[in-house]
Amino acid sequence: MTCNSRKVSGGSLVALASLNFFLADARDGLGPFLDGFLATHGWSPMSLGIVATLGGLLGLVATPLFGALVDGSPHKRLLVAVPVVLITAAALWTLASPGNAAVFGGQSMTAIVGAVIGPALMGLTLGLVGEQAFPNQVSRNEFWNHTGNVFSLACIYIATIFFGLTGVIAMMILTAAATLFAVVAIDPRQIDDKVARGLKPDDGVPGPSGIAAITRSPGLILLAMTLLIFHFGNAPMSRLIAQNFSIQLGTPFRTTAIVTGVSQLSMIGVALAAPFLINRWGLASAFVIALCALPIRGAIAGAFPSFTSIYPVQFLDGVGAGLIGIATPIAAERILSGTGRFNAGLAVVMTIQGIGASLSNVVAGWLTSLGGYGLAYWVHGGVAVLALLLFLPMRHLIAPHRT
Repeated sequence: MTCNSRKVSGGSLVALASLNFFLADARDGLGPFLDGFLATHGWSPMSLGIVATLGGLLGLVATPLFGALVDGSPHKRLLVAVPVVLITAAALWTLASPGNAAVFGGQSMTAIVGAVIGPALMGLTLGLVGEQAFPNQVSRNEFWNHTGNVFSLACIYIATIFFGLTGVIAMMILTAAATLFAVVAIDPRQIDDKVARGLKPDDGVPGPSGIAAITRSPGLILLAMTLLIFHFGNAPMSRLIAQNFSIQLGTPFRTTAIVTGVSQLSMIGVALAAPFLINRWGLASAFVIALCALPIRGAIAGAFPSFTSIYPVQFLDGVGAGLIGIATPIAAERILSGTGRFNAGLAVVMTIQGIGASLSNVVAGWLTSLGGYGLAYWVHGGVAVLALLLFLPMRHLIAPHRT
């Protein structure tokens, strides 16, 4: 298949970079701070696991529906903007009243509306730059996303020192507003809706239905199963570390800012290195490195319970999750190229990996209650070995070369 690229104005590309920078904070609401905040308000690891699982399950239901919506909608900017407003409102509700109604209600809304942002952002990116430039643009998106996360974490760390919870609220409102300005700054005339769904510019109609395109793509199914296993192992690790040290140190926002900031700094380096890695050694190499990072991460976290262990542990989180985050949409785009079902297919992959992430939260809570945080680290870190064993013999289907 002949690859295509598109000429895009510098203004739209700057706006896309700004969108990823500010969206890093605005798309998740309280995000990594939720567990530390609630843990210091009396919520147990099991209760927090149930909250995360409920949100994950609701997101699972919504994601494939939203993926199909993104494929068919010419309003991809709106599909980013509306969730940001609702997610910010839900986070402010939780901060104001961290009881059952706000936590379960707010996180449920965040999970449902947040499910559209991932497919919408990938579709918007593909529609702007085209297939040929898509892998490098995904890496640039991730670079700005993680840079935005580090900036946000630093601002929240400082804001809590000087202004407490009021500083956190102000940061959330400012980043949500900046995200909306960035969305508006992208020129909608430069988004090719056919290219955005995985069609060539001259193709008139999509290929098979979303379900048919997915079921006829063994590579996509194998990709989804690999990610299900990986995210079952990886998803609760940072949450557990944030809970553990937030309780020990009594500073949930600052502790979580450090824990998350280390992994985000690592992800910035990964985003810069990923294009070279993929172009030089192939897409499969990114998956192999990511899948190897998680067992090592779990072993270090389980063997060394001191706070200083978070630096190598979270560095490896940046390597594993960072590479997976870049490689996944690239793999899905290559597998589904020409079908016109890219966003629907990517949404299905995200749904299946979300099953692993959601189920892992309750398991992690149970393991922590059974044998402490160390047991949970060992078990969830070791799970990634199974993902590596699945990926290696099937890597030519999961991570194909560009044709």
